[in-house]
Amino acid sequence: MEPQIQLRLTAEDHDSRDLSPEVGRGGASEPRGFEWVFFGEDGFRVGWRIAAFALLLKMLFQVVGFIFGTLHLTGGSGEVSAWDALVSELAAFLTVAIAVAVMAKVEERRVLDYNLRGANRLAHFGSGLVAGFLALSALVGVLAWGHWLTFGAVSLSGAEIAEYGAVWGVTFLLVGCVEEGTMRCYAQYTLTRGINFWWALALVSGICVYLIVRPRGNGAWGVFAFALVGLIPCLVLHLKKAESASFWQAAWAASTFFGFGHTSNNGENWIGIFAAALIGFVFCVSVKVTGSAWWAIGCHAAWDWGETFFYGTADSGFKAQGHYLTTTPAGATLWSGGMDGPEGSVLVVPVVLLLLTALALLYGRRRSTALNKDAAAT
Repeated sequence: MEPQIQLRLTAEDHDSRDLSPEVGRGGASEPRGFEWVFFGEDGFRVGWRIAAFALLLKMLFQVVGFIFGTLHLTGGSGEVSAWDALVSELAAFLTVAIAVAVMAKVEERRVLDYNLRGANRLAHFGSGLVAGFLALSALVGVLAWGHWLTFGAVSLSGAEIAEYGAVWGVTFLLVGCVEEGTMRCYAQYTLTRGINFWWALALVSGICVYLIVRPRGNGAWGVFAFALVGLIPCLVLHLKKAESASFWQAAWAASTFFGFGHTSNNGENWIGIFAAALIGFVFCVSVKVTGSAWWAIGCHAAWDWGETFFYGTADSGFKAQGHYLTTTPAGATLWSGGMDGPEGSVLVVPVVLLLLTALALLYGRRRSTALNKDAAAT
């Protein structure tokens, strides 16, 4: 579920034009007649690439799911176990990996080109792991301090701790790869190279209209809130014709969709959905300042692992089997998060903003220093 072309995430790469080679047209010049619907000056239009990727994902999910079901690797009844979750996420990972590999072949790229290149990838992944667990721990700590979360007995002992910790660790690493590979790798990379404010507004508006006209998912107001938060900054960047405008417009659209994708989870509230979109935006920022999605993958995996296994809280309404600590929400849902878990508490917003600030200060400063050194050398 990850990607390639020897391009770094610099301002030049975030130009609103698609700089990729012509796809399936042999380097043709101007599109003529009805061709303009599908092709621009730089080949197959980005919107159609995203649509093709989504369709490919849908088909592959069916195929991989059928294969896993035939092999009796999935299915069954009752509460989902850690091993069930692992197999399910493995199927999702294979689906996304194949889809991205196919799109890379069609677009004449390599998988790592989709925001998986850049220097210090292992270090960024490791720092993301640390940041994700510490941020979640800070949130849990504040909830416990305010008596909105209570701790019970340790539910595992001995070898069970290592076993479940490892299984959930691999599971959430796959979750990080699947969701970041889809959103911050392929989608963010592709949209950045062919989106403008009006297309971003159309995508975000379409998501909101869909939530209005259909029976609403859980926490739909969180999507509406995030859509509004991103509107003015993206419009300002558009009016100023900022070089990096397309990156942030893509981040707005992709993060709104990321929040929307969580509305189908049981137990979500609007704060949890808003937080999902907001942390999706933080992950986009990490791509910008580190040059790749590896920090986001690590942070995503560690946050979910800490929430589900280590602290034993609900995660988007899901309460796992085989968790280390036992916790129970207490008090008003606005503060405790209720069935949603810590992500559904209003206190998640300042924690995520603190994570964003730390990310920008740490890596933004390093990136500025590196760019200044490069400019001085030339």
